[in-house]
Amino acid sequence: MTSLHSNERTIVCVEDDTNIADLVSAYLRKDGYRVLLTDNGESALEIVRREMPNLVILDIGLKGNMDGFHVCKTLRTDSNIPIIILTARDTEIDRVLGLEIGADDYITKPFSGRELCARVKALLRRAEPSEVAQPIVSYANITIDSISRHVLLDGREVDLTNQEFDLLLFLVKKRHVALTRRQILDGAWEPGWYGDERTVDVHIRQLRKKLGETFQLDTVWGVGYRLA
Repeated sequence: MTSLHSNERTIVCVEDDTNIADLVSAYLRKDGYRVLLTDNGESALEIVRREMPNLVILDIGLKGNMDGFHVCKTLRTDSNIPIIILTARDTEIDRVLGLEIGADDYITKPFSGRELCARVKALLRRAEPSEVAQPIVSYANITIDSISRHVLLDGREVDLTNQEFDLLLFLVKKRHVALTRRQILDGAWEPGWYGDERTVDVHIRQLRKKLGETFQLDTVWGVGYRLA
């Protein structure tokens, strides 16, 4: 999705704590982004559909009847817009759930403004089509178009998040090579990304669900993963 404002990127921040919302907005506006704020899920969905922003920053605990998980899952039904969950909920269960329902990144509070902006830039770069990538990469009955960023399984399009797409493309290009989680992060995530290496496991689990038996990724004990 692209912003209706051609000269600047639009980011929707969904946060019910006004102090944090203002802080996030200040960091992003300093970097030149147009920021739209809302404190509830229902309003967030309306804004996204009306404004067609470039990225959404989403808290989990929100005002109203719709929490951040519900908003994320709803957005994923018809959009690949990059989503960053920004929340105080830092348990592994919450992180796994957030990534499984389609979030591209998960940041816990308290957070660094510089880190947040860096992750925003990384996600926006990944969402842009690559002009230098090999256009078509194939693996078994999976076809990957690295320019349009479409994935076909037996000729039918598979809906992947931006991070899932980058991970799949990297693993296919490195097929037959045993890779550590760190190597996968270095190759499929943006340079300088830092966080829990187990995020790799969550995204791999999602690829297995979406691609089924065709995605023959073996667990190499003591190392990481290898695409058969």
